[in-house]
Amino acid sequence: MNVNRRLAARGTVGPVARHEQDAVDRIAGQWNAVRPDVDISPVGIVGRVSRLSRLVDRRLAANFARFGIESWMYDVLATLRRSGEPYELTAGDLVRQSMVTTGAITNRIDRLEARGLVERARTDDRRKVIVRLTPTGRDLVDQVVGDHLATEREILAGLSPRQQRELAHLLRLTLLHLGDRADPADPAGAD
Repeated sequence: MNVNRRLAARGTVGPVARHEQDAVDRIAGQWNAVRPDVDISPVGIVGRVSRLSRLVDRRLAANFARFGIESWMYDVLATLRRSGEPYELTAGDLVRQSMVTTGAITNRIDRLEARGLVERARTDDRRKVIVRLTPTGRDLVDQVVGDHLATEREILAGLSPRQQRELAHLLRLTLLHLGDRADPADPAGAD
């Protein structure tokens, strides 16, 4: 059974008519009706990216919940796994790669450590903390990654491979314009 049929069977996606309107079209139409003098064209993109982000987050969260984890947990575990053996990074590296505060990453590490998914290791420099995947954490992320990527493929199933490449290119350009560049010193990169 192909992806579109699986999605339709689950009720998560239906066929999309070529000119079917979405919620952003409705919002743009409302603005055009009350303020025809204002260029609302950015709403067509920014509004859709924002709505898409929320819908994608919900889909991914539902998949992660099947494994008893949350999105932030997967982000930390996957970042450590992608770093390669010995599957460890400093807490500072995790902060830079996850774009959260030091306090937030400390809380996340505490919670993952309590579940036995990561462990802390001290270095000679007492200020530096190494965070390492445990075998249990590695097994979990290895178990989740296949379903996670399948969920992402299902989310994109309404686009052809060419459209997916074009969309990825346009989103990359927008991210770079906003200053979201890869850190060349970051061995793990983005997810």
